[in-house]
Amino acid sequence: MIKLTFFSFACLTFAASSIAQNLSEKNMKINPPKAEKIVKNLEAHGDVRVDNYYWLNNPDDPKVIDYLKAENDYYEKMTDHTKKFKEDLFEEMKARIKEDDESVPYKLNGYYYITRYEKGQDYPIYSRKKGSLDAKEEILFNVNEMAKGYSFYNLGGMSVSEDNKLVSFGVDTLSRRKYDIYIKNLETGEIYPEMIPLTTGGSTWGSDNKTLFYTRKDEKTLRADRIYRHTLGTDPKTDELIFSEDDDTFGTYVFKTKSRQFIVIGSYSTLTSEYRVLPANDPTGKFKVFQKRERGLEYNISHYGDNWYVMTNKDKAQNFKLMKTSLDKTSKENWVDMIPHRTDVLLEDFDIFKDYLVVSERNNGLTQLRIKRWDNKDDYYLPFDNETYTAFTTQNPEFDTKILRYGYNALNTPSSIIDFNMETKEKTILKETEVLGGKFDKNNYVSERLWATAKDGKKIPISLISRRGIKKDGSNPLLIYGYGSYGSTIDPYFSSVRLSLLDRGFIFAIAHVRGGEYLGRQWYEDGKLLNKINTFTDFIAASEYLVELGYTSPNHLYASGGSAGGLLMGAIANLAPNLYNGIIASVPFVDVLTTMLDDSIPLTTGEYDEWGNPNDLEYYNYIKSYSPYDNVERKSYPNLLVTTGLHDSQVQYYEPAKWVAKLRDMKTGKNTVLFHTNMEAGHGGASGRFESLKEVAMDYAFLLDLEGIKE
Repeated sequence: MIKLTFFSFACLTFAASSIAQNLSEKNMKINPPKAEKIVKNLEAHGDVRVDNYYWLNNPDDPKVIDYLKAENDYYEKMTDHTKKFKEDLFEEMKARIKEDDESVPYKLNGYYYITRYEKGQDYPIYSRKKGSLDAKEEILFNVNEMAKGYSFYNLGGMSVSEDNKLVSFGVDTLSRRKYDIYIKNLETGEIYPEMIPLTTGGSTWGSDNKTLFYTRKDEKTLRADRIYRHTLGTDPKTDELIFSEDDDTFGTYVFKTKSRQFIVIGSYSTLTSEYRVLPANDPTGKFKVFQKRERGLEYNISHYGDNWYVMTNKDKAQNFKLMKTSLDKTSKENWVDMIPHRTDVLLEDFDIFKDYLVVSERNNGLTQLRIKRWDNKDDYYLPFDNETYTAFTTQNPEFDTKILRYGYNALNTPSSIIDFNMETKEKTILKETEVLGGKFDKNNYVSERLWATAKDGKKIPISLISRRGIKKDGSNPLLIYGYGSYGSTIDPYFSSVRLSLLDRGFIFAIAHVRGGEYLGRQWYEDGKLLNKINTFTDFIAASEYLVELGYTSPNHLYASGGSAGGLLMGAIANLAPNLYNGIIASVPFVDVLTTMLDDSIPLTTGEYDEWGNPNDLEYYNYIKSYSPYDNVERKSYPNLLVTTGLHDSQVQYYEPAKWVAKLRDMKTGKNTVLFHTNMEAGHGGASGRFESLKEVAMDYAFLLDLEGIKE
């Protein structure tokens, strides 16, 4: 990787731009695929929408596959001049990653568990050591061996029995998030024949070491809707159905409490939750409802001693509060406040230890970790001194310990795993992520937080990183990222991969738009349902502010987002096409109205509380007003790179496929629309740790090529 002074970078940009213009003229002679138009009238509430590309919804139609392959071929031809550059970017990013790496061990039920990678291998090796890190290593799974012969392989949901002799695990070989559960004998290495299909992959053991609880999915909608009880050594076809989630706006799951004393069945929707509990030592018993569901009542539970601890929004506690109740009186009228609701602090999570309660809070966008003794002899916050950072509690499965394990990183600071002694207040850095190559120095980068002003006057936070010494003259290429849905907060995180952009002069920014919870629960409420437009206008306001301050200009401004963030990308492409030179939309949710009207599509019914149910006319009209596919117009659009996976279970491949087809038909001007489908993957892309870097290299090559940067 070359280092550029600002002068040489400007000269290179000018020279390369001339080359790019010539290549652009050459590429103009390559004809893009043109999808056939077959009129499909979609009618609801007396309104008729014409969908010329609805036929792309059938993956079993050879004509559909041929079209996707034609788009992939067009992508390859249009980017042929960047092929070597993409390979170089891949090798550059890979070279920063320590290949023979391993996780910090964590202790659970007498064993230390470790995940490690070997040089040249794509997949992890899961192992454990009994009692001491000096003990002999036991290999649980070498996923590299298991993944041979598969283009996609994901192993997850590992659950070890209480006697440490068995492990259940889920395997997905299609990237459709339909896992088969298997059981392995850790003493003999035998994998039992009793395979359980169509599950979420996760499962949990009863205390008898022979009863396994797991979640099945609906074959068509993929909704997690049933909890089963399996007895070791029996045919899974005879497994007992113990709970069915009949409300199709809910999903369900099952887990064991940290105390290992209770099995818990959870039911969830966007706005409502409900739990059922059963003593783990009575695995064939009957589950008891903890607190029956009430629309709008959200709560999470954790067990300790003679009490349940409940994080909830009860009593209009929008930012949540912590309450407790006795084991035998679990309904809400018995809950008692422990940490009251605060209008300026969001309670995000809590961890329970024998002597300490650890609370994860968010204040003014920044995470704080509060440590409180149960006997009230101490109550303090961990100190963090960065302007913008990411901090979180990580693996803390042990109950009787004074050690809190947490993670920390920032845009310019690699990730660290830290053990903190909650009694002595001493911390030990167990691991800092290495950035190989000898070129990284965090002092060469500046991170900061800015505040843009939205249309309605709200202040929109922006986390930003750049090389030290940039000039705010509008000439810098800048990539701004956003998500803004489901209350999911995108924290400012370190990425060694991102250095390939920063070291070539790019600035990177995250717009913390409404729809996430960066500034509390109200921040989420103000970016969902009939407030969804705020997510898009916030992002545009953040982009305009960066231009106003001179960080970049529309000729050098780029935007990126995936899934619901891809919806954001589609919306800003319609609303402010002249503000961006290029947009990357990954697995974008762009045909919102059609999808939300089809309750046979995976996840649709559970999304009503996020987007609204368009069977209601008010929501129909509102969603139609912003749905990217419905609002494509005959006008000039930015350069676009759109990616998807054929087997995506969350955003079906045909949403971006239809969007691209319509954009090709409607757009004016000479800007390029590129579309690539991973024919072997789903929502998360490739499964190997290095294979996924090739997809990042595609994105970066697209951006750098638009800037005329060729190496």
